[in-house]
Amino acid sequence: MRSDSGSASLAAGAGEPPRPEGRIGLSGRLLLLTIGFVMLAEVLIYVPSIANFRRNWLNDRLVAAQTAALVVEASPEGLIPPDLVPRLLQGIGARAVAVKVQGSRQLLSASPMPPEVSRTVDLREASPLELIWDALVLLVAGAHADPIRVVGGPGAGDASFVELVIDEGPLRAAMLVFSRNILVLSLIISAITAGLVYLALHLMIVRPVRRMAAGVTAFERDPEDASRIIAPSARDDEIGLAERAIARMQATLATELRQKKHLAALGLAVSKINHDLRNMLAAAQLMSDRLSEVDDPAARRFAPRLIATLDRAIGFCQATLSYGRAAEPLPQRRPLSVAALAEDLRVALGLEDGGPVRFRTDIAEGLTVDADPDQMARVLLNLGRNAVQALTQAGASDGEPTLLLAGRREGAATVLVVSDNGPGLPAKARANLFEAFQGAARAGGTGLGLAIAAELVRLHGGAIQLEDGAGGATFRILVPDAAPPL
Repeated sequence: MRSDSGSASLAAGAGEPPRPEGRIGLSGRLLLLTIGFVMLAEVLIYVPSIANFRRNWLNDRLVAAQTAALVVEASPEGLIPPDLVPRLLQGIGARAVAVKVQGSRQLLSASPMPPEVSRTVDLREASPLELIWDALVLLVAGAHADPIRVVGGPGAGDASFVELVIDEGPLRAAMLVFSRNILVLSLIISAITAGLVYLALHLMIVRPVRRMAAGVTAFERDPEDASRIIAPSARDDEIGLAERAIARMQATLATELRQKKHLAALGLAVSKINHDLRNMLAAAQLMSDRLSEVDDPAARRFAPRLIATLDRAIGFCQATLSYGRAAEPLPQRRPLSVAALAEDLRVALGLEDGGPVRFRTDIAEGLTVDADPDQMARVLLNLGRNAVQALTQAGASDGEPTLLLAGRREGAATVLVVSDNGPGLPAKARANLFEAFQGAARAGGTGLGLAIAAELVRLHGGAIQLEDGAGGATFRILVPDAAPPL
């Protein structure tokens, strides 16, 4: 990541990456999630809170009812004002109050007959879940038309229990006010918490991610421009690790792109040079052919060497041009007889019976390979030509110069082995065996034959490798069967 000062030019040139219309950005999603989680936490807190509010409200009425009963009990008989009991009940908000003290029951009621109740709420035995359920039912279903009987205790002093008959309407109204206050407080807390969390996440995560996205977008427009590589910050967390990884990746990619561009330009220049050089060498070859007809013994002696040297130079130029233009098509695979491929190879190499190089086969009866006929023939021809040239120039390391083509099945693949008993490959050639212009196995070679063979085998999903042996060179080709069509 760039610092604020260091990334000014980047921000000005690249800007933030485009965001699809109608989509909420990362900051907006974080804000909505934070508000939602805070509200969920408030709901989880509200449910037991409203049940506790209802229980405390009823307990307050029970305490007030016991106090009123004690006041009436302590008053001398005949001195109680007629309107005292109704006023006490009105202050409590109850229709009737009963207190049991030492076996005697004290009843306060505005009417001779106690009112009928819809149900009884015993706070002495109610579990937390029951209190929560009753509170939610009261809020949702509303208050009953008839009053309820509330029992609590033991009360203050010698009171064993206190009970009262009370309407649920005032209780529900108080619970609604409490709920409204909780809602307002929750919204305020949610807004403050969400704002703080949003600000922290924006500064710590969202803004660095946006800068990285802007840097990647700018780099995408011109990956060869080293100035567009992001400058990582000094952070040691995951954001810092991502910044440094992206910077390394961009630096590597920019370097490789510049190298490939240079190589492409160089390859074009080499192709042009090779084209012109091939024409000049062809003209020189025509003139060297005439030298072989001159009567001068020295000219006759040097002419074959000159012609061979020119042939190698022309072959090198032609191979270079062919490799530079090559765009191998995908193989058109079908079952091929390995015995027929071996016969075509023998004819192409000119290995007749009684020649300097013997051709042998060790192929399982009826063996086939699932491959492109032209491409597989080129693979075998490149390997066979290298082997014949090695045997012709250096001879055999043991016995008669021999080229062997063997074939067998291994699971769902066909294995072909091309080997010779020549001098083998030097260590320098083994190091870059299947790389063009680097894996030449003989003097004057280009290494293109093995590079092309390896490319064609890979197009078939197979593998080619040089096997270690006592002498000569042995190449193992594995060609898996084509996958059946879907």
